[in-house]
Amino acid sequence: MRILVIPDTQVKEGVSMEHLTWAGKAICEYRPDVVVHLGDHADMPSLSSHDVKGSKYFEGLRYQKDIEAAKEGMKMLLDPLKELQKNQKEAKHKVYKPRMVLTLGNHENRIDRAVNNNPMLEGLISTKDLEYEKDWETHPFLHPVFINGVGFNHYWPVGAMGRPAGTAAAIISKLHMSCVAGHQQGKQIAYGKRADGKPICAIIAGSYYLHDESYMDQLSNRHWRGLVVLNDVQDGHFDEMMLSIEYLQRKYSTNETND
Repeated sequence: MRILVIPDTQVKEGVSMEHLTWAGKAICEYRPDVVVHLGDHADMPSLSSHDVKGSKYFEGLRYQKDIEAAKEGMKMLLDPLKELQKNQKEAKHKVYKPRMVLTLGNHENRIDRAVNNNPMLEGLISTKDLEYEKDWETHPFLHPVFINGVGFNHYWPVGAMGRPAGTAAAIISKLHMSCVAGHQQGKQIAYGKRADGKPICAIIAGSYYLHDESYMDQLSNRHWRGLVVLNDVQDGHFDEMMLSIEYLQRKYSTNETND
């Protein structure tokens, strides 16, 4: 089994989305059995104030722009796969249909938090607005998915008060199984063994986007960004292959310069 993992894509209005097409082309080339998106596809900056309990601020126009940006980004991600499937069907070839799994992230969860903090929004906004379910097997925030002995979650709440594991080594020491998480920028990998001697691996990879985040300084924005491919997945063991965003740009972009 091969699993291709897409870390946080953080789509919002006004940022470059070309990298999403590169991810779609990588899916078509590497032909994973399963594609897992770790969440935070939609950045949802219009609802950032609702992370503070009791906030009542809401502007429908900004919210709608966030939703439309997320939909546009998802279309760019899936278009290469849908084009491949269309061509295969027309040529009467076997149509490639990977299992598509998406775990909602804390940024999508901002929608639910906004409704919880302001019940007047009940029925007006919902994560269903993102329409992920049209193409993805969508799992709620912090509801992990287990595939062939590997756990996938936006993050793993192993710390006090459900705080996310800050290191891949902490995931290994607390959960004792192979796990993959997004949420945290950059790339971390840790290895261990089960009691029966089977190798296990934990990966944190939470960034697949081109733009810099304004809340981070120049050096902090230089973190690793890319896709993760898990090859030969068997009972929690796999061989990881990292595809950096720079590599994907050289491979798939018609543009020779970075955005």
